[in-house]
Amino acid sequence: MHALTLTLQVLVVITSLLLMLLVLLHKGKGGGVSDMFGGGMSASAASSGVAARNLHRITVATSITWVTLIIVLGVFIRLGIS
Repeated sequence: MHALTLTLQVLVVITSLLLMLLVLLHKGKGGGVSDMFGGGMSASAASSGVAARNLHRITVATSITWVTLIIVLGVFIRLGIS
């Protein structure tokens, strides 16, 4: 097994775990774990708190990274590089 393929597999596992954690931190209908970190401290119901916006941005960036890693790993496996 090539070191690059192994590194990509480890990164996929790490980003998968991080993505699960980030999704669980999001505020749901009845509140969420993000309230503990200031996500529910917005001034009005229409606006979003800074913590919630940053959590959303980090989640989107992590998911894009995860999808990119999956595609690259799939291409490597398809080409027989693994």
